Amino acid sequence: MTTVLIADDQPLQRFGFRMLLESQDDMTVVGEASNGTEATRMTTELHPDVVLMDVRMPGLDGIEATRRIVAGGGRTRVLILTTFDLDEYAYSGLRAGASGFLVKDAQPEELLSGIRAVATGDAVVAPSLTRRLLDAYVHHLPAATTPAASPDPRLAPLTDRETEILRVMGQGWTNTEIAERLHLAESTVKTHVGRILAKTGSRDRVQAVILAYETKLVG
Repeated sequence: MTTVLIADDQPLQRFGFRMLLESQDDMTVVGEASNGTEATRMTTELHPDVVLMDVRMPGLDGIEATRRIVAGGGRTRVLILTTFDLDEYAYSGLRAGASGFLVKDAQPEELLSGIRAVATGDAVVAPSLTRRLLDAYVHHLPAATTPAASPDPRLAPLTDRETEILRVMGQGWTNTEIAERLHLAESTVKTHVGRILAKTGSRDRVQAVILAYETKLVG
């Protein structure tokens, strides 16, 4: 059973999410928060598997709440929910440690799949969505601090093959696509992805994709 905390300042929005999630046999809503302060406190108290986190809330916003929850070091993972007109917050949310990003007009099936992915720590967010998200918000990336000709030190631990795989991860390829196009066994790809996450200190696949953009492997 996946436990979920809903953080949103709109009561009707929380009600809709609760109705959807509790219609699923494998999900239960353990609480509702109307602002970031409540979300942070309730996460500490309830230890949900996933927090559905709105961005724009009174008082402590969803970005700072996400940062505090992740910094707490618990098992709870955060899935950011917002609207397209809040695109300036997307990259900040992922950098704060969120494990995924969805828009509120996503299809119910997409939201449910996103929650399940985040809860298991597997695919986190569908690679195609990750690609669209980062393509849309790449202009929010901080300016590079190293000359373009100098390799980024964060990539130094990677082998040539791992660097290649990180590059195509940044382009939104799934493990299956990587295996097919690079003529590798899917189990081998999973091993490479695991090593990439470990060597770069990436919390999950989304963070690795962000790294690929930051280091100009994708651009």
